[in-house]
Amino acid sequence: MPGNSHFCFLTIDEPGPLKFPKLLNNISGLQLYQLMRFTTFLLISIIFTKINLSPHDIGEFEVFLFIASLISFFWVSGLIQSFLPLYHQNHTFKTYGKREAGKSPEIFNAAILLTLFSFLALILGISMKYHFSVFQLSGDVPFINLLLAYLFLSNPPVLIEYIYLLQNKPEYIFRYGLLTYIIQLMLVIAPLIFGYPIIWAIWGLLIISALRFVWLIVLLFRYAEFRISFPFIKEHLYLGAPLILSSLLSGSAQYIDGLIVTNRFDAATFAIFRYGAKELPFTILLANGLSNAMLPEFSKKGTFAANLSTLRTKSLRLIHVLYPLSIVILFFARWLYPRLFNPNFLRSADVFMVYLLLIIPRLVFPQTILIGLKKTRVVLISAFIEIVLNVALSLYLVQYYNVVGIALATVIVFILEKAILIAYLWIKMGIHPKTYMPVKTVAIYATVIIILFVLIDHRIINII
Repeated sequence: MPGNSHFCFLTIDEPGPLKFPKLLNNISGLQLYQLMRFTTFLLISIIFTKINLSPHDIGEFEVFLFIASLISFFWVSGLIQSFLPLYHQNHTFKTYGKREAGKSPEIFNAAILLTLFSFLALILGISMKYHFSVFQLSGDVPFINLLLAYLFLSNPPVLIEYIYLLQNKPEYIFRYGLLTYIIQLMLVIAPLIFGYPIIWAIWGLLIISALRFVWLIVLLFRYAEFRISFPFIKEHLYLGAPLILSSLLSGSAQYIDGLIVTNRFDAATFAIFRYGAKELPFTILLANGLSNAMLPEFSKKGTFAANLSTLRTKSLRLIHVLYPLSIVILFFARWLYPRLFNPNFLRSADVFMVYLLLIIPRLVFPQTILIGLKKTRVVLISAFIEIVLNVALSLYLVQYYNVVGIALATVIVFILEKAILIAYLWIKMGIHPKTYMPVKTVAIYATVIIILFVLIDHRIINII
């Protein structure tokens, strides 16, 4: 904050000599932020296993994060995705770009909605905290009171990186992410290194969430016009409701997987599953970064064809990097896991190998076009189909393949969902897949990685 240099946390938004005009844009800035988030939690997972934390303690930490995300992921995603196209084009504020001091009432009302939903989630959690349990042996939800506080504090600050995105300040996204995730890593890991129990790692998450919440308030004073608009909130909710529901349905796959594990297995098995239930590092983060950064562009008039071309070009770059990397990691997964974590997590490698196949649906983006064009109900319908099939297929395959079967069901239904959206764009809207995705390249890479997965999984070929 200008003039407050003695508050080190408030200096991350200050202009400084560090500039990235050629390296950073809105897309790459948001992708780097997502990468930093993933890397931080990956390092936490690795360090937990290296300091000989018990699988039970790791499982409790993982289920803490799992439940917090389970309760909030869908409405956070839906509100953010619906807010981005509304920022540039909405019926309530038609004087965008002509406001005094360049401040945005859209940002303020989006923050109000995120905070309101967080408060409602907190109230719901308080009312249910004695009526919900996980694992067959432990009964209660780990650290329930801290979980409720984390649930309220951690969600509204998600808006911060998107405020910077909409202000065309990718370098601020980078600096904010770098600073806060370094602090988060230290706050979570340091107490355990000095021998304190796992609850102190939870307190570390709470502290960094509170700091991010404070910084959101600072940014609201800087960029937002403090004007509550019920018409805009209504417009936001009207566009966001299908996205919230579709995020709940589509994104529920990983949470359904986790809930099935928590009801059939113990905390240690849950930790094994969670450590394996990871896609190729960076795939989902880079893909979501690209998708969310393109959403405001598709809401602009007169740039649709150019945006399709940009989406195709950017996705092709990701494909040429992430598919070969996935194939290499596929060969080394069973060797890597016991060394990256410890021998107790060798079983996680089989789950991880299945999750690598999620690169196939992740790197095609029909949903980005549909959401940008505000065709959110189509996304909702496809998500409903996905969730029904995922529940049925997960319960069926877990009988034969244990936790690996749950992961396999997730991959199958994710691919089906993207196929439905691609078909809708082509048949109903006349948008050929070739205009926004490199069809032949995707087909070749997908075929190669599936064949290699089958051969490696059955140990027909095995480099390591």
